[in-house]
Amino acid sequence: MKDIDIPLPKPALPRGAAKRSGYLTRLVASQGFQAWAARFPLTRRLVRSEGEAMFDLVAGFCHSQILQAVVRLQIPQLLLERELSADALALEVDIPQERLQVLLAAATSLQLIKQRRSGRFALTTRGAALAGVPGLPGMIAHHYVLYRDLADPVAFFRGDVDTELAAFWPYVFGAGGATDPTTTATYSQLMADSQVLVAEDTLAAVKLSDSRHILDIGGGTGAFLAAVGAAHPHLQMTLFDLPAVAPAAATRFKNANLTERTRIVPGSFRDDPLPQGADIVSLVRVLYDHADETVIALLRSVHDALPIGGRVLISEPMTGGDAPQRAGDAYFALYCMAMRTGCARSQVQIAALLAQAGFGHIQTPKSRRSFITAVVEGVRQS
Repeated sequence: MKDIDIPLPKPALPRGAAKRSGYLTRLVASQGFQAWAARFPLTRRLVRSEGEAMFDLVAGFCHSQILQAVVRLQIPQLLLERELSADALALEVDIPQERLQVLLAAATSLQLIKQRRSGRFALTTRGAALAGVPGLPGMIAHHYVLYRDLADPVAFFRGDVDTELAAFWPYVFGAGGATDPTTTATYSQLMADSQVLVAEDTLAAVKLSDSRHILDIGGGTGAFLAAVGAAHPHLQMTLFDLPAVAPAAATRFKNANLTERTRIVPGSFRDDPLPQGADIVSLVRVLYDHADETVIALLRSVHDALPIGGRVLISEPMTGGDAPQRAGDAYFALYCMAMRTGCARSQVQIAALLAQAGFGHIQTPKSRRSFITAVVEGVRQS
């Protein structure tokens, strides 16, 4: 764990270096060079590797649709119970056998399933994750909405698409969007299921043994606090979220025998004062739903609600900043853009927002899996 420095902009390349870089780029892009490099012993392996990587990008949408079909047909759950032949699977999923064979071969090529010598199909370790990782099938299944939003990517990036994904997560527009019971139940269940892995990685990255009372803002049905309560039996816990999710949170805490240690305060951080008394505040997958001005206002409210020495804990998927990475920059950034209210940020950007809100001693604990979540912490110093 280390304090994070907010870096200055990097200087531009010297003119000579930029010119050489441009020459090499044009050289590699030329058809003649590609043909030569594919034959030359020292470069042909690189050419093949780059070609395969480019083809994976081209075929990526097909791969995602194969995954979508496998999940929506519940093939991992079926194969988790027992290995099945193609004939038996065709009856189970109600797809003509000749078409199912194409899907099964495609899923095998993506290492989701494998075929035994007996002819029956079984799960690989990757496929088993689809059946066993909490929230993963639900997360994949709802992506048909995002795929429709991205059907015309140029229009999407120009901002000309009235995205459907925003309607799937109505709470980001304020309390009024989260009153429909069916809609609330849909997004609450998806959030709660996927929160399991986020909670595991967050709790592995931070120290809560010195804290006495945690306030979780925007904690939904209480999945994160339930994990906190199980790992830290000394902690008192308060959940602050919209009234629509309070009943499900109360049920979760009761089932986990946490009712005596928990308090549920219904409200919206946009309009209502934050509960007092906590010495650590958690914001788990909250900031990336909102624009900078909303985030700054929230962080200032958190700062004021904490005692001196109190901490704020931010955990959510983040971009790579100056070193873009696929999970944050080629997935979550687009997802947030489709939601139309927030954006995925890097640790450095979040650190800057914390500093602007008055926090100091800003730290970035190392995360187990950055594609699940990353963490930034800050301390109220005055």
